Amino acid sequence: MLVAEVIEVTDRRNDTHDVVVIGGGAAGLSGAVTLARSRRSVVVVDAGAPRNAPAEGVHVLLGREGIAPGALLELGREELRGYGGEVISGEVTGAVRDGDGFAVTLADGRVLRARRLLVTTGLADEFPDVAGLRERWGRDVLHCPYCHGWEVRDRRIGVLSTGPMSVHQVLLMRQLSEDVVFFSHTAPEIGAEDRERLAARGIEVVEGEVVAVESAEDRLTGVRLADGRVVEREAVAIATRMVARAGFLAELGLVVREHPMGVGEHVPTEFGGRTEVPGVWAAGNVTDLAAQVGAAAAAGTLAGAHINGDLVMEEADRAVAGARAGAGFSAEAEAEAHVMVAGERRHGL
Repeated sequence: MLVAEVIEVTDRRNDTHDVVVIGGGAAGLSGAVTLARSRRSVVVVDAGAPRNAPAEGVHVLLGREGIAPGALLELGREELRGYGGEVISGEVTGAVRDGDGFAVTLADGRVLRARRLLVTTGLADEFPDVAGLRERWGRDVLHCPYCHGWEVRDRRIGVLSTGPMSVHQVLLMRQLSEDVVFFSHTAPEIGAEDRERLAARGIEVVEGEVVAVESAEDRLTGVRLADGRVVEREAVAIATRMVARAGFLAELGLVVREHPMGVGEHVPTEFGGRTEVPGVWAAGNVTDLAAQVGAAAAAGTLAGAHINGDLVMEEADRAVAGARAGAGFSAEAEAEAHVMVAGERRHGL
């Protein structure tokens, strides 16, 4: 980011933008571009810590297969700037109501004001207590067969049982290789039906707690169990606990909740990304824990469109109220007109 851009936004920090987008990943940039193309003033606050940073490439993204995560985001920033949108580096530490809008505080003390907020801060992965997993994350320790499965096809793959979806995960990985092992680890006993499925697909179940993954020459080589056994593997799939990065929203009364699938915590939203707090939308992994890059971008676009639509209706209501006032309405009639317009809007009239 250019220094001039930082200075420009800092000098204008008391201005009110139409929308502040908190999070500069695929969801945030897509939402911001959608808004900017509708001639909305929009600024994206990017903390610079994307979840997929360790990955060599983004996959299953039509037209951009294999692009480096950082390169994809830079293209998005350029597109946004081309429509007059802004991107600033910073970490949001708080957001509060400020009149009819919001005040967003950054870690360096800057304050941005907005009529609406779009939260696209993603999630944080909490790893099982197994040595070496985090260090190999995004390379030969992976979670998603669609994001990274092709890259480990035909290798010796292990799947570590860490959550309610682990049996499903190992069956998905079996589609990619004939040599797949399921490590039961500390999970409850596998049910008879699931065990039969694994046996039918030729998936060996290795009992016992896993304590480490081992590597040599920057390649994963095996999985070590508590009893000292080492099972040779070239890749390991895990399911992290995924937790939305949204603690800064607490002052607005918006808190993360346990996901219905039991895989982590997310910010619940309605269709289009509207949250339970008026004026705040969310998109991407902060609400949809399983969204890949393409899905996150699409959700950001949809949320941006819904935010623009909400602003359009607010502006139309104000224009109607102003026109009625200008036509000689009394204060009492004006108040009644405002209530009527608001009611028509709520009921879709």
